[in-house]
Amino acid sequence: MRHGKRVPKLGRTAAHRKAMLRNQVTDLLRHGRIKTTLPKAKALKPMADKMITLAKRGDLAARRQALAVIRDKGVVHKLFTELAERYRDRTGGYVRILKLGYRRGDSASIALVEMVDTPVREAPPEGE
Repeated sequence: MRHGKRVPKLGRTAAHRKAMLRNQVTDLLRHGRIKTTLPKAKALKPMADKMITLAKRGDLAARRQALAVIRDKGVVHKLFTELAERYRDRTGGYVRILKLGYRRGDSASIALVEMVDTPVREAPPEGE
C-alpha cells in the first residue's frame, strides 16, 4: 500500500524539483538558515534531517550517499565533522521552520528554515 507517499510537486518537473531541493539542502547546511516559501520549506525539512542522520552514521557508505545529494565536498565535510558532532545526542528534528509572513509581490507565505541549535533572533527594538 502506498498511503501517504504523495510527493509535494511544487509546480515543477521531477528533475527541477530534485535539483532545487538539493541546492536548498546544500545552502541550509552551509549557512545554517535560509529563507524560502513555506511549501518548499516543508519539502526541504525531511531531506535535511536525512542528511544529518547519514552524517551521524559516519561510515563511507553514508558519506557516498550524502555526496550523491549534496555534491559539494566542502559542505559534506562540514556535515560529517561539525554537524554530526553537534547533533550526536539528538535523535531527530534537526531543522525548524519559522513562519515569517507573506511576500509583498505575490503574497506567498515565507518561512525561515534553520538548524535547531541556532538561537532565534529577536526583533530589533522599536525606533531602530
